[in-house]
Amino acid sequence: MPTQSPIRQLWAPILAMVAVVVASNIAVQYPINDWLTWGAFTYPLAFLVTDLSNRAFGPARARQVILVGFVLGVALSIPAGPRIAFASGTAFLAAQLLDVLIFDRMRRMDWWRAPLVSSLVASALDTALFFTLAFALTGEPWLTWALGDYAAKLAMAAALLLPYRAVTRLLPVWQPNSAANA
Repeated sequence: MPTQSPIRQLWAPILAMVAVVVASNIAVQYPINDWLTWGAFTYPLAFLVTDLSNRAFGPARARQVILVGFVLGVALSIPAGPRIAFASGTAFLAAQLLDVLIFDRMRRMDWWRAPLVSSLVASALDTALFFTLAFALTGEPWLTWALGDYAAKLAMAAALLLPYRAVTRLLPVWQPNSAANA
């Protein structure tokens, strides 16, 4: 039986990533208050998609999910505003690639460490880049939004550990240096 091409194998995580990015770029424009936007509750799902892709397919394939998700997500986010699309793309790419790096280095530790630590550190970078690029000098309360968003991302990272654990039990686990990954 022929094997699927890498992109065909990754269609589900790529579609999930694009949906999360576009939904988050729309949601971030709707503040709940001066401390929080709706995007704080959708964007952490991007780290879940990245971490599940990394666990199942390895870091190289996770980066493919990120890059294709980046291109499509930014292109589809332009109607939300070019500044939002640029800020989102820049922050997304930097944070998601950092997530893959940290996750991969921690993958052999307890099941919860890699997704939690990689998401917390990468979320800090994402939040700082996104809110600075998207809202600095606009008159919006972007500093408080960034702080509130990061706090929500911390809570979401912890809450998403349960779905991460449940899904990883259903997925094959990528093993570095195994013959099946050659």
